[in-house]
Amino acid sequence: MEHNSSLHYICSGQRIKEGNEFVPFFFIPMATDTQIQQIEQWIKTLLDAEAEYFCVSIKVKPVNNIKIFLDGDNGLPIEKCVQFNRKLYKMIEESNHYPDGDFSLEVSSPGLEEPLKLHRQYLKNIDRIIEVVFTDGSKKEGKLIAVAEADIIIEHSEGKGKKAITQQLVIPFNHIKSTTVQIKF
Repeated sequence: MEHNSSLHYICSGQRIKEGNEFVPFFFIPMATDTQIQQIEQWIKTLLDAEAEYFCVSIKVKPVNNIKIFLDGDNGLPIEKCVQFNRKLYKMIEESNHYPDGDFSLEVSSPGLEEPLKLHRQYLKNIDRIIEVVFTDGSKKEGKLIAVAEADIIIEHSEGKGKKAITQQLVIPFNHIKSTTVQIKF
């Protein structure tokens, strides 16, 4: 869908009752590119003062539910999430992008189930076990031991028991479909 600064709507096939008549569909307003760019700018302003934190992604659902995923080079404490949430909420509220306060805001870290998206996330996860899904659909699990501009290096074992051989594998970023951190107990 091509976006411009006008308001976009999605149509739902559900029926809603309006008075005594049934309306065959209803419209749900979606965020415009301008609104998302403004949110990105506010986040940049907040994060410029604290360089160890960075924005991973911004998602705006059709019901004006704004989800911001932030991370930090040394993690993101809950207190920081609360602090960023309060400041950003105030900025959005004062902007009148959402009349009558018709929005919700969630600021959190991406969580372990979310794939790594930024180079900076790979760097902070060196020495952790990751699973890489390649563009061809195959997978490889191993310990992330190095991150360069164009690729990563993982250490993995082939074989079992005494016959296991530890190898290093260089994986170019353009061969990676997704990477997730694995929790091993």
